[in-house]
Amino acid sequence: MKSDSIKIFITGGTIDNLGYADNKDAPINHKSLISSLLKQSRLTINNDSVVLMQKDSRFVNDEDRKEILRQIQQSTEQRIVITHGTLTMTKTASFLAKANLKKTIVLLGSAVPASKENSDALFNLGAAISVVQILPYGVYITMNGKIFTADNVKKNLKTGIFEEIK
Repeated sequence: MKSDSIKIFITGGTIDNLGYADNKDAPINHKSLISSLLKQSRLTINNDSVVLMQKDSRFVNDEDRKEILRQIQQSTEQRIVITHGTLTMTKTASFLAKANLKKTIVLLGSAVPASKENSDALFNLGAAISVVQILPYGVYITMNGKIFTADNVKKNLKTGIFEEIK
């Protein structure tokens, strides 16, 4: 396994400026914004980003989660960052945690698209890149300046903030 690099899997969501269309179809010719965020952050760690899907997280299903898991299992990197829509991010994190992989996996998203003013995307991506390097094996979510374990986090739909489950 590569211990000195990070694999970044892109799945869509608000962070990547996906709209909330009423259909389940993936956007046509949507170019991910994540590579430009990585460039903007002047990241010096070895990384490789791969677009797995471009979906509004409302439409991420168990087959999609199985594909994300398969890609993680096939990856030689021990450190994995996943961009994901926030509505079902906790469900995907919980699903991945059940696999008990010997890897550190951090999911993130944003409340405001990366292409919009006052976006939290760059901050959340930076937090994920930082914490994936220091956390022990496991599955985590980093949002709103906090780190959560996959089994102890929920999104408060009223505030849009991620919180620990009490």
